[in-house]
Amino acid sequence: MDFLYAPWRIKYIESPKREEGCIFCNALLEPEKRYVLGDDGISMVIMNIFPYNPGHLMVAPVRHVGNFTDLTNDEIISLGRMVKKSMDVLNKTMKPEGFNIGINLGLAAGAGIRDHMHIHVVPRWCGDTNFMPVTAETKVLGEALDELYLKLKNNW
Repeated sequence: MDFLYAPWRIKYIESPKREEGCIFCNALLEPEKRYVLGDDGISMVIMNIFPYNPGHLMVAPVRHVGNFTDLTNDEIISLGRMVKKSMDVLNKTMKPEGFNIGINLGLAAGAGIRDHMHIHVVPRWCGDTNFMPVTAETKVLGEALDELYLKLKNNW
């Protein structure tokens, strides 16, 4: 069994949250500033500014809801469509060799944002991990968020 470790993210997880309110709810108030790629009125796609990998996206319902079991059928369908569209756009823009797609619900499951459920869409490439996170506690991202946002938005 293989494991994906991201020990550098503990700084984010344990850091005090600086923002008032919910990052997803606030994102729709300033979509370009908050790296929102799109929304259909039911769900949205936003770039993760603390990415595991370049192109790490999050798909969330527009409605502030913390648990998957509280979603409506329309929200579930919309989230699925947005995950698919996210993968299509990432494939076109970045040509990943695979994806990690997951939902962390609750503190014990590693949810950094527990009150607004979201789905992680993480593009992966063979050999995309290296010694830097382990020895230097540094994740190397080869492209600035603003530049990647424009490329992804252009293909949205």
